[in-house]
Amino acid sequence: MDSAINNTVSQALVMQQAQVAQQAQMQIFKESLTIQQQQVTALMESASAEPQLASQGHLGTQINTYA
Repeated sequence: MDSAINNTVSQALVMQQAQVAQQAQMQIFKESLTIQQQQVTALMESASAEPQLASQGHLGTQINTYA
């Protein structure tokens, strides 16, 4: 009977350790998703910014010819 109790306690401790490891992995996963979201947001903002017309010279001061 003592071995059954010891096995149960041992299994409970293993499950607790596994849960702690899983929580740490989820935290790292959430942080990586946040970093990726920030990078994608910055990329989208830079892609949507309209280039300015040239302020000097003969070309590019009247018409923006970016495709």
